Amino acid sequence: MRVRVNKDLCTACGVCEGLVPEVFSLENGLVAEVLLDPVPEELEDLVREAAENCPDGAIEIEEED
Repeated sequence: MRVRVNKDLCTACGVCEGLVPEVFSLENGLVAEVLLDPVPEELEDLVREAAENCPDGAIEIEEED
């Protein structure tokens, strides 16, 4: 799985970092940044949950075959 944050949509609400701090960071305070790409298999379900709960719809997931 690959993941990216659409910086034009992200409002740095913190949902993603709260759910998966291993993958997302708000350290810069402006937008979420992806720390791990590709996403480790054991974190994929949490990343999907973060994407589903992102109020801005800013998390984009690309499933790999």
